[in-house]
Amino acid sequence: MLRPTALLAALLAAAPVLAHEYAVGALVIDHPVITATPPAAPVAGGYLRITNTGDADDVLVSAVADPARTPLVQLHRMALEDGVMRMSEVAGGIPVPAGETVVLERGGLHVMFMQLPRGFSEVGDTLPATLTFRDAGPVDIVFDVEGRGGSDGAAAGGHGRHGD
Repeated sequence: MLRPTALLAALLAAAPVLAHEYAVGALVIDHPVITATPPAAPVAGGYLRITNTGDADDVLVSAVADPARTPLVQLHRMALEDGVMRMSEVAGGIPVPAGETVVLERGGLHVMFMQLPRGFSEVGDTLPATLTFRDAGPVDIVFDVEGRGGSDGAAAGGHGRHGD
């Protein structure tokens, strides 16, 4: 049985991993994930939440990752147009209004990783990336690869489902 001090030390050591949260300026980026893909998938979606705790609007202008693993990264939106679901790059970036939370999730706004030499099929794998905001600047984050039936940080406040 763990002693109370050992248990507390273990919980404190795990806190940054459990939080899976990053900050830059007044922005908090929570639970960036990539849903596992088939091994040879040429594309993958990245999902997360961005909370602007400040009193000034900002804009997510770009995302980049290791070009050997993800040669092309874009900010995308899926939307129903004339009864057809369409995906397109978001021109000018993704606004993050003051005092609000923007959710990047399946079926809506997301980070799109394209021209992948291999998919993200290994649950537990990670992908370091840099998000750049117009005013707050760059922040280094890590996307965790989660199972298709796993948690959905973006859509459910940190731990729900992305959907299948």
